[in-house]
Amino acid sequence: MKIVIAGGAGFLGQKLCRRLLDEAALTDAAGSCRPIARIVLFDQVAPAPALLADGRISHVVGDLADAATIARVLGDDTDSVFHLAAVVSAGAEADFDLGWHINLDGTRHLCEAVRTIGRPAKLVFASSLAAYGGQLPDPVTDETPATPETSYGAQKRAGELLVADYARKGFFDGRSMRLPTISVRPGKPNKAASGFASGIAREPLNGIDMACPVRPESCMALMSPRRVIDAFVRLHELPRDRLGWPPTLLLPGLRASMREMAEAVSRNAGNRKLGRIRFEVDPMIQRIVDGWPKETRSAKATALGFQGDASVDAIIKAYIADELGG
Repeated sequence: MKIVIAGGAGFLGQKLCRRLLDEAALTDAAGSCRPIARIVLFDQVAPAPALLADGRISHVVGDLADAATIARVLGDDTDSVFHLAAVVSAGAEADFDLGWHINLDGTRHLCEAVRTIGRPAKLVFASSLAAYGGQLPDPVTDETPATPETSYGAQKRAGELLVADYARKGFFDGRSMRLPTISVRPGKPNKAASGFASGIAREPLNGIDMACPVRPESCMALMSPRRVIDAFVRLHELPRDRLGWPPTLLLPGLRASMREMAEAVSRNAGNRKLGRIRFEVDPMIQRIVDGWPKETRSAKATALGFQGDASVDAIIKAYIADELGG
């Protein structure tokens, strides 16, 4: 199989790539389990050099919204595409044109390129809880309408509809999943409005002071990178008839307040010298966060074997084990 990961140089893209190498084989759109011969990481920057040491990995640096580049990357021999690339929430809100250009036009170009592959292919799309908005129930469930109130949310919802419509027409086997806020992300902070949900653990555990821009009691629906990568692989491998219609899945997000996150960091720090956590409310970010789901529960995802994180401590321990050497 040839697999393309759009957004493959990002932290999730690289983790997914490593997981696929461990899996060694996936099920194609025809239902056959085949060995993974090639993984192409497509992004606006190059991935970590160490990842390219495996002969099955190659990368292409380019613009997701450039149709010719996308078509060239996929060619006529791609079997599966994981679409993780996006302008993140705050960036899409700050730059309206860029957000729609990458998050909608880019997704449309990718769908078209998959459509023109000479045989059936799969497309797995990473959507977001930003697809929800307005007066939300607590928790958000499978029955909650997707009514986004941000540009990023509207772009992700539009991407879901694109993938579903192309799948309905039989152009490819498309499936989407709505990701909770991912915590803890390694590396430097990004432009996502939810970035503090990682920073509140990442920075202190690396000895750096952190100013959290929301109130301690502010809650978010969280999922660890481990569980997200598990979900990508499980969704790809799920038989099409079991997913049902529409082909969009809500993932289970653990309710966690920022106070609980800070306390879990302290409990699990070991002998590390922790950076200090301060709560300095940014009214704009607080308003955004107040409108997000606090927890997500999906009977459909649970029935299909998708799992959320057991506790806030489990999320912190996973980060320490995976990124800080245990």
